[in-house]
Amino acid sequence: MSRKSIIAAGFVVMFALIFGAVLIANFSGAKLLHSDTQIEFNTSPPLKTNPDVKSLNDAFVEISKSVTPTVVSIVVKTEPKKNQQEDDGFHFFFGPDFKMPDQGPEMGSGSGVIISKDGYIVTNNHVVKDAGDNGIKVTLTDKREFNAKLIGTDPNTDLAVIKVEANDLPVISLGNSDDVQVGQWVLAIGNPLGLNYTVTAGIVSALGRNIGINGDQAGYGIENFIQTDAAINPGNSGGALVDINGQLIGINSAIKTNTGYYQGYGFAIPANMVKSVSTDLIKTGKVNRGYIGVNIQSVDETMAKGLGLDQAKGVLVQNVVKGGAGEDAGIKTGDIILSVDGKDVNAANQLQTIIGSKHPGETVKLQIFRDGKNIEKEVTLKPRTDANTSESINNNMRRDEDNQSERSSTAIKSIGIRITELDNATKKKLDINSGILITGVETYSEAFNRGLREGYVIVDADKQKVSSVDDLVNIVNGKKAGDTILLNVVTADGEARIFILRVE
Repeated sequence: MSRKSIIAAGFVVMFALIFGAVLIANFSGAKLLHSDTQIEFNTSPPLKTNPDVKSLNDAFVEISKSVTPTVVSIVVKTEPKKNQQEDDGFHFFFGPDFKMPDQGPEMGSGSGVIISKDGYIVTNNHVVKDAGDNGIKVTLTDKREFNAKLIGTDPNTDLAVIKVEANDLPVISLGNSDDVQVGQWVLAIGNPLGLNYTVTAGIVSALGRNIGINGDQAGYGIENFIQTDAAINPGNSGGALVDINGQLIGINSAIKTNTGYYQGYGFAIPANMVKSVSTDLIKTGKVNRGYIGVNIQSVDETMAKGLGLDQAKGVLVQNVVKGGAGEDAGIKTGDIILSVDGKDVNAANQLQTIIGSKHPGETVKLQIFRDGKNIEKEVTLKPRTDANTSESINNNMRRDEDNQSERSSTAIKSIGIRITELDNATKKKLDINSGILITGVETYSEAFNRGLREGYVIVDADKQKVSSVDDLVNIVNGKKAGDTILLNVVTADGEARIFILRVE
């Protein structure tokens, strides 16, 4: 590098140092500017509050303050479960003496509602049913904690009652769920996702929902849910659904979702059902429920036409249980129950709910449509026992393959089935004298959509005995498109049922 270049570089460095020093000196001496001006924040509402909106807002606030102390948080610890399964794969690697480790206890949570000052709390069966000894802990809004005792459960309605030892607890007010209407405001209060004492608002979206989640080991369940769009999530189960008077109209029980979380649809058990079930559970530890002893189905337009009704209404009796209260009272398969004690019934779950609130020995008056006439029957309800429930024949209805191949079948395309003559072995198995066997059902045909399946036996059509394939073919051929045909059928498990099809 030349001497001139070195001197030039030195001048540049010196200039940079002097310039930096000047900048530092100037900024270090800079002063922050302060103003004596006082800012006045605008706190005036931009709009005048609508009195109706203000009233609703105030109601929500008051309801939340009043009802929240009656809702509790429930934490459940389950019993350890012994592993009963044996995996051949593990035995292959670890030997025949290998055993899967037992499953340890699990924790779950939910909500409950205080219904008495001395500590009775109603919640969902699915919240507490698997609780171990001393496995139910209840926390109040004032942070007091209690161990709770399980008083009783009812899988048919998904309700349960537990109790804590306490006095002078805040108690919820029970409303009349029969007065609930679609469109009215409701609030859901519970403990979703660990967020204790959460309040959400919405409306009643629908009534009388049957979503097929309740039931005991025999598959019997009672569902008459109130549907709401108030946000309900895991942990809300057992919590309160209240109206704008702060009264309980339902116990939150389920959500309809593809994700496991709220997607707009929640379901609550009506308060009148809660009152009836909890009273029985507190009194006896179980629900002593009366039964008519019939299998039933809601009536739609096609069924109404085939049964001779002027419109779709009532509940069809599909089968009468032997030895049941219905048989004693003279109820017959094919009857249509229109009302119970003067109250119209237009859905199967509606009839189940009414009868399910009554006890054995109580008498109900049924209005029935039979053979074009309205008649009345008084039914004294009986308890539900194995003797008066439907019995399934131990029979898989698989026909001998050699016989099957030898028999030809006839297609009736207008209702979507194939049929053949009935063999003596099937007659004996089903204890019937005559009929024709369904050998095939066209997918998505009228018969398929109505529930007819291969292996069912048609014993009569439009109240005419069917002894041969030609009998049914002639009856169907005598109808035109849009007409209905009423079939009495014995299912593959021996159950008598009625099917009403629209001829296409």
